[in-house]
Amino acid sequence: MAAYSQDLRDRVLNALGRGDRPTDIALRFEVSRVWVYEVKNRFEREGSRTAQTAGGCRQSRIAHLESTLRSWILEQADLSLAEMCERLAGQGIQIKTSALWHQLNKWGLSFKKNAVRQRARARKREAGPNFSSQSR
Repeated sequence: MAAYSQDLRDRVLNALGRGDRPTDIALRFEVSRVWVYEVKNRFEREGSRTAQTAGGCRQSRIAHLESTLRSWILEQADLSLAEMCERLAGQGIQIKTSALWHQLNKWGLSFKKNAVRQRARARKREAGPNFSSQSR
């Protein structure tokens, strides 16, 4: 759900400044009484008339260790995600294997441990399946 407009927030705060009751303001502007109190309390607490930012960009716990992780992979190409997590735990960084995989994938550090075991590719068929010869 999107935040209410800045204009509406300003009108609510102006009405509160005039001494109008929050219930009357909520009815007039078709918002909840709780929201009116939230806007009022945030203005009194922080002095902010704007909406809070939603979401945000989270920084990875291991973003600063990219060069270290790359060197580990160069030194030992068959290093598993679990082993990397253990090494990171030794440095005081707790991270799950899925989070580690996502960060490595973001850096383009996806690799196969054994070139022989790469995914087999399906052979191309010259003609599609023959459904007329199948019995029902």
